[in-house]
Amino acid sequence: MQSKRSRGAGRSRSQGPKTARERELTTKRRGELSELAFVYKAATQGFHVAKPYGDSERYDFILEAGHRLWRIQVKATTTLRNGRYHVNCRRRTHGGLVPYRPEEVDFIVAHIIPEDGWFIVPIAVAQGHTTLLLAPRDYPLTPGLYGAYREAWHLLREK
Repeated sequence: MQSKRSRGAGRSRSQGPKTARERELTTKRRGELSELAFVYKAATQGFHVAKPYGDSERYDFILEAGHRLWRIQVKATTTLRNGRYHVNCRRRTHGGLVPYRPEEVDFIVAHIIPEDGWFIVPIAVAQGHTTLLLAPRDYPLTPGLYGAYREAWHLLREK
């Protein structure tokens, strides 16, 4: 039996893809599969989802909630370090990596692949951050800065 110490500092057995097929997936492919999972999950929550033509927009989807349209950027992760999932919420520019801004997206929707969990984070909360640190579902300590946004689909219905 492995001790916690021998697994590496802050690492968890649940980290990363579990099957051989999942381990073969590229980051891009995992992101594409998470986008498909988002469409399914949003539809089961009663939302209508549209995808912009091409990939030139800063957002991945437009989500219709009543008379409101939200710009959604979907991010996926399997990376668990120091007890938190790390989600990159940034984009590339000629000057490097920059965080998303409120004039570009309304929500960062983070898919925690090993848990099939979702964080619905308003851009006003994530603004200025290039990485979100999200607590696993069974995290024994504080849920952290973004704990209130786990499965917070209701935020897309408000306002």
